[in-house]
Amino acid sequence: MRVEQLTCAIGAELTGVKLADAIHDSDLFAQIRAALIRHRVVFLRDQDMTRAEHVAFARLFGELEDHPVAGSDPEHPGLVRIYKNPDQPNDRYENAWHSDATWRPAPPLGCVLRCVECPPVGGDTMWANMVLAYENLPEHIKNQIAGLRARHSIEASFGAAMPIEKRLALKAQFPDAEHPVVRTHPETGEKVLFVNGFTTHFTNFHTPQRVRYGQDGNPGAGLLLNYLISQATIPEYQVRWRWQPNSVAIWDNRSTQHYAVMDYPPCHRKMERAGIIGDTTF
Repeated sequence: MRVEQLTCAIGAELTGVKLADAIHDSDLFAQIRAALIRHRVVFLRDQDMTRAEHVAFARLFGELEDHPVAGSDPEHPGLVRIYKNPDQPNDRYENAWHSDATWRPAPPLGCVLRCVECPPVGGDTMWANMVLAYENLPEHIKNQIAGLRARHSIEASFGAAMPIEKRLALKAQFPDAEHPVVRTHPETGEKVLFVNGFTTHFTNFHTPQRVRYGQDGNPGAGLLLNYLISQATIPEYQVRWRWQPNSVAIWDNRSTQHYAVMDYPPCHRKMERAGIIGDTTF
């Protein structure tokens, strides 16, 4: 297996390897996992995998989870079908910087995403290194957000366009999750800036230490949250991947955010994703 780093900040392409072989080769899987932890997202071309092999490889990282809104393959639980077509011009849940499913109390560890069909040009995906985003924050911002916590909502994202009854039922099933604004990576011990497109507000901002007047709390808290979320948009923290059929991306959802660029209508784009169940944040 060869590892080619793609940017100084994040991302590497793996060549000379088939993911299907790693299902039965623990040493090969260990090499892939080590590359993932080091580079945060790894990419492979020409991975002609069956859905069963896709699921079996992803399960080497841990158990898989279904998505309550996006449809899963009925024969392969945990394999979410992200199919876009010209009849869905307003389907815009991916083109925002986000970590997957942070509205869960235990967001995914990571994901294995395979391209089934893509436009001849356009439809790239971008990833950002949120460890680097935290490291490069000004010290006074780091001090200000130390100990802060924030809410993440499926209701305010996937549920927003639903009729109110369905939206409230979704929130009842998946209440807003609360996570630290600065998460500690459970394997590396790194500090991660952990707010994204699913984050709605801080939950413990309004204290005497932070709020002198009403303006410090509102709009002060909102302006700070927007500033933190915007860090993912800095190009120096990013890598951009151009898809081809049977290309695969594997990413660490705990230390990255991603953005699916929707610049390809009226083309089709079919992706299949296996999300790995993660740990409670701390």
